[in-house]
Amino acid sequence: MVAFAANSLLCRMALQPALIDPASFGSVRLASGAIVLAAIVRLRAAPAAASHGDWSAAAMLFAYVAFFSFAYLSLSAGTGALILFGAVQLTMLIAGLRAGEAFGTAARVGLVLAVGGLVYLVLPGLSAPPLLGAALMAVAGVAWGLYSLHGRGVTDPLAATAGNFLRAVPMALALSALAVLAAGAAHAGAAGIVLAVLSGAITSGLGYVIWYAALRGLNASRAAVVQLSVPPIAAFGGALLLDESISLRLAFASAAILGGIALVLTSRARQPTRARAAGKN
Repeated sequence: MVAFAANSLLCRMALQPALIDPASFGSVRLASGAIVLAAIVRLRAAPAAASHGDWSAAAMLFAYVAFFSFAYLSLSAGTGALILFGAVQLTMLIAGLRAGEAFGTAARVGLVLAVGGLVYLVLPGLSAPPLLGAALMAVAGVAWGLYSLHGRGVTDPLAATAGNFLRAVPMALALSALAVLAAGAAHAGAAGIVLAVLSGAITSGLGYVIWYAALRGLNASRAAVVQLSVPPIAAFGGALLLDESISLRLAFASAAILGGIALVLTSRARQPTRARAAGKN
């Protein structure tokens, strides 16, 4: 979760003073991650599993990275992380509903609270985040939620992540080429490239391997719960490292979104326990 929060901070560090454009940041991030992961797969003693990622997962990964990068042109680290992981949680909750998981009264209240918090965060006002940036980050959150759900069935997290990064690179390069043709504003200074490499090789590539490995022992509910720690880490990191402020709107929205989702997930986690107890009786 610290690695996920660091991605927000690194992206803001690179884009805030325009050290690199968002399309180039995404391309360097994915390419550096692919190189490091491929090297690790090649050097490890254990043979790789038959599955080395797939195009659907790579498309989700690319969508997340692309929308994430452009969203941070206008969002603070904490606000972006809150919208991102709020969308991630809602995506995973909806997936649970589609899979037939039952929601009790407390879960419904929590879901309404979480959605209300997101709506409140982006309502027009002096401290509301830009609507376009918020929408882009919400799409990135949906893509990451789908990517996380897809990764739960992976048998070799390292090989799968390396394969997904490799497949996502040409997609990112195509986006960079389109950005150059459309606006001609592509630029990448040394400092911006370094930040993108750190994001790709360390906090993305290696961070995602750890995440994929952890997902093998987590159901959708628990996988969603642990991600609730990311927005506060990013918000306080932005305050300490980027001199970003934590507004009352962000604080109230955080409490509503994270509290509501925690209420939903806690309710869902208790249902199987009650079912098992009823079965024993």
